[in-house]
Amino acid sequence: MFEFDQYLGFLAFLTILTIGFWLMIFLITFVVPYWIGGSLLERFNEIKEEKKAKRESQA
Repeated sequence: MFEFDQYLGFLAFLTILTIGFWLMIFLITFVVPYWIGGSLLERFNEIKEEKKAKRESQA
């Protein structure tokens, strides 16, 4: 069966694998959509401000 140091290595491997899995789930479900949504909102606000400035300069 396993020696004690092999058992500790296996546990370390499982721990790192599990942390990586949950980190990817967190990034895919929360961080990336928040990042994309914020950048789109910022871009829409910039476009709106450009149109407003253009309209005011013509009037």
